[in-house]
Amino acid sequence: MKITTKWLSAVLLPFVISTAWAAAGYVEGTQYTRLASPQPTSAPDKIEVVEMFSYACPHCFHMEAELEEWLKAKPDDVVFVRLPVVFRPDWELLAKAYFTAEILGVLDKTHEALFEAIHVKNEKIGDEAAMQAFFVSQGVSADDFKKTFDSFEVDMKVRNAKDMTRRYAITGVPTFIVNGKFSTSASLAGSNEKGLGVKELNEKTLGVIDYLVEQEREAGKPASTAAKPQ
Repeated sequence: MKITTKWLSAVLLPFVISTAWAAAGYVEGTQYTRLASPQPTSAPDKIEVVEMFSYACPHCFHMEAELEEWLKAKPDDVVFVRLPVVFRPDWELLAKAYFTAEILGVLDKTHEALFEAIHVKNEKIGDEAAMQAFFVSQGVSADDFKKTFDSFEVDMKVRNAKDMTRRYAITGVPTFIVNGKFSTSASLAGSNEKGLGVKELNEKTLGVIDYLVEQEREAGKPASTAAKPQ
């Protein structure tokens, strides 16, 4: 009897799980899309979630609270990556600021603070001098900022971000890419519901991400092992 019970559990559990996810109502082409060509990831042995964002985007700013809560409970087999998008020439300054902070190891000081400076305090940070002043206000020396901001490494990271923006076919932010294969956003995740608030849309987007992560985990299919372009 125990053997039969175990056998039934083994047979039925995958069905129960897949049925539960199907009940969530996530449909390819509606709440998420499949990339035309799978893209390489930063950690082929894990499931990668990439946020394509910009400090200039108010939706990205409003996504931060729910995203930070999601990150606190992120499974160990999921790696999270942020990539700034450069849709306009003035966004390149902001992309360089992100990578400067990343290289200097001060994102914990600057990331949220830069969002708040732009969207809460309405500070005008439109050139390198203003960005340097912001970094200095966060405890970074002017020399460290200048050397890093104008470095070859930052330039290459910005070039890579632009390339991945093209490869992911990004048309708006924030957009999330799951394991180099799937794309979702608030506009997709909430496309079949009306009147959702910002928090609800953000949570729904993260729900779609969780679904896609689980689908990749169940499939057991690793992402491409090719190195991400630099």
